[in-house]
Amino acid sequence: MAQAPKKSFRKLDGILLLDKPQGLSSNQALQRVRHLFRAEKAGHTGSLDPLATGLLPVCFGEATKIAGNLLGSRKAYDTVARLGIVTDTDDAEGQPLRERPVGHYDIATIDAALRGLTGRIQQVPPIFSALKRGGEPLYAKARRGEIIELESRPIDVHAFELLSEQDLLDGDAPQLRLHVECGSGTYVRSLVRDLGEALGCGAHVAELRRLWVDPFRDPRMWTLDSLQAMAERDPHCLDACLLPIEVGLVGYRHIELTDEAVARFLQGQRIRLSPGERQEAPGACAVFGPDGRARGLAEIDDTGCLHPQRVFQRQP
Repeated sequence: MAQAPKKSFRKLDGILLLDKPQGLSSNQALQRVRHLFRAEKAGHTGSLDPLATGLLPVCFGEATKIAGNLLGSRKAYDTVARLGIVTDTDDAEGQPLRERPVGHYDIATIDAALRGLTGRIQQVPPIFSALKRGGEPLYAKARRGEIIELESRPIDVHAFELLSEQDLLDGDAPQLRLHVECGSGTYVRSLVRDLGEALGCGAHVAELRRLWVDPFRDPRMWTLDSLQAMAERDPHCLDACLLPIEVGLVGYRHIELTDEAVARFLQGQRIRLSPGERQEAPGACAVFGPDGRARGLAEIDDTGCLHPQRVFQRQP
């Protein structure tokens, strides 16, 4: 029996704004996309739980060199908090641990609880998470039944707001629809868990959708189904869905180098900036050539020298 031809992969640079479906892990979604695009190298910029849907930026090729920088970006979510039930994972995929009666909360009470979880706060992450201890994800330890004690850590919650209280009138499944804007390291599951404790009834995440990730505030997202259909019609059309690396660098200072300096930069050599450029404050920057293409990331030191940190070896 003849074997199916082995799929060939290719060098491909760019960023895809994927609308991750419910039921897939971030890595499963990433591998589906990577095979559709036949990309040699791919990575995502921050995990979404299988329950969650929404924006998952996928970086291909040289764009994977900025994926780690995007991990720390501000993010926004809409979520539904189911009141009265606490689960071991803090979401609907976990096992119920306990149920408590849900009181008749007015808007002022709910808003006060939300304000208490806004700003610079301390948060204990879920035990079912990808955080590692001793080189092993916490969820692996939790599944074995190990007792895990986690310390709180500081996070930034820029907004935690009630979208609709209408669901609270439904006595069978009292819910709150909420909007969250937060910084890196924040778990919406933990926010909802802590909100439930503040209200005295317990809660878990019933639904979660990521709306945007900086710098992609108004994203044009692509679903797996639409990408699959496009690949079946004409695989060459898929590349039109990609954003250039430059779009992911809008939050960086831009330093433009001459062609000669770019050649040295691409070889990993430090560049002494011109007297005018030396006015730039020390810190991170994105390096561009005269053609407007990003060439990498760098650090400017106190003496006005530019040190390569990430060099983009891009195709012509």
